[in-house]
Amino acid sequence: MTDHVKTPWHLWAVGIITLLWNGIGIFSYLMTRLGKLESLGMTAEDIAFFESFPAWANALWAMGVWGAFAGSILLLLRSRWAVTSLVIAVIGLLGTTYFQRMMIEIPEKHDSIPLSVMIWVITVFMLWYASRMKREGVLR
Repeated sequence: MTDHVKTPWHLWAVGIITLLWNGIGIFSYLMTRLGKLESLGMTAEDIAFFESFPAWANALWAMGVWGAFAGSILLLLRSRWAVTSLVIAVIGLLGTTYFQRMMIEIPEKHDSIPLSVMIWVITVFMLWYASRMKREGVLR
């Protein structure tokens, strides 16, 4: 017989809030990859900057945003795979951060240290939280 672990109220709060937060990342990623940046008020120079990223940097960005988004959904589904998805997100974020901070010069208007820190804090928190919920048997 298996023990049934009740879903804590905070799992729903964390899952829904991070799903909304990660939805913003997905929106940004899709608008960039689908060539819709002009509809966001970006100039031709801005668009050229984002289009200059190599395929590997875009792949890491995809890992980061889609991994985190899937992690939120998997948390809400109480799936242990949320942890794996969030590890992928952190790897993508690590690679993206390396590319942005060490390999290119980001135009000042596209460089927000507070936003970068916030993305890191939320993503690492999500991984920690999912790992904790898995350890406690909430994720199956």
